[in-house]
Amino acid sequence: MTALHSELPAKRVQLLKELLPKVAKAAVFTNEQTSGQLSLVQGTARRLGLPLHVVDLKRPPFDYEAAFADTLRANADALLVLGSGLWIPARHKIPELALKARLPTVFNQSQWAKAGGLMSYGLNFPWMWQRGAEMVAAILRGAKSGDIPIEQPTRFELVINLQTAKALGLTMPPSLLARADEVIE
Repeated sequence: MTALHSELPAKRVQLLKELLPKVAKAAVFTNEQTSGQLSLVQGTARRLGLPLHVVDLKRPPFDYEAAFADTLRANADALLVLGSGLWIPARHKIPELALKARLPTVFNQSQWAKAGGLMSYGLNFPWMWQRGAEMVAAILRGAKSGDIPIEQPTRFELVINLQTAKALGLTMPPSLLARADEVIE
């Protein structure tokens, strides 16, 4: 099972634009692990006519306060946080700072929306773990690991935090709410 991000970062830009069709500029948080995602996001943003302000957080420990100050100085009115394991220790801090800065924020995993982020779209990890367990079970029953094909995820989840939307004064488009796998109220 592979967890490659493929086109997911581009899809998050599209969802951001669907959520906020009048967004003038979006900031994007990137780090040393996200260069491939960044190029996808930049290409999609260009096609959608969405200017981006790239905030490159160089090395841990990251200065999130400075990153948000930079984002606000750039007059960004939304934020896309690229998927990186390096952000995990700040899974509560980043959504908290985004809310304080009044920035609608899109993340790559549901844990971010559950921690107060506005929206997430990404891999459905419980489904991936289940598929991984099924593969391990097949090997334990005698299948050769080389005979088991590598799979890409086919299930993704859109999570919307309505509490955060309300705090930001946003009304979620019915089309997004209808497609959401989980709505946090």
